[in-house]
Amino acid sequence: MTSTPLSSMLLVLFASVVGSFGAVFLKLGAVRLTGLMSLLNWRLALGVGLYLGSSVFYGLGIRHGQLSVLFPMVAVGYIWTLLWARLFFRERFTRSKLFGLGLVLAGVVLVGLGS
Repeated sequence: MTSTPLSSMLLVLFASVVGSFGAVFLKLGAVRLTGLMSLLNWRLALGVGLYLGSSVFYGLGIRHGQLSVLFPMVAVGYIWTLLWARLFFRERFTRSKLFGLGLVLAGVVLVGLGS
């Protein structure tokens, strides 16, 4: 295996988007936790389901590509999660968050160029 197909990269990127929505719904469900029975709320279940779904797309993506290229692409999910946190929870963008995400992006690009 010498190169990573674009379809594998797109599947892994899609998995990162789906997984980032999983984080949003886990938070939406977690804020409603008051006791053991409150674990059975649809937001929490959807968050877990989205994480599981993202794993399926990730598995499909890494099937035909280089793991050393594709695994760092999962980190792009941090960018999506930052955007969703701002959109859904009104969390602030801080300079350090943006700097950290810039480093993540730079690392993903460098690993991609290394293939």
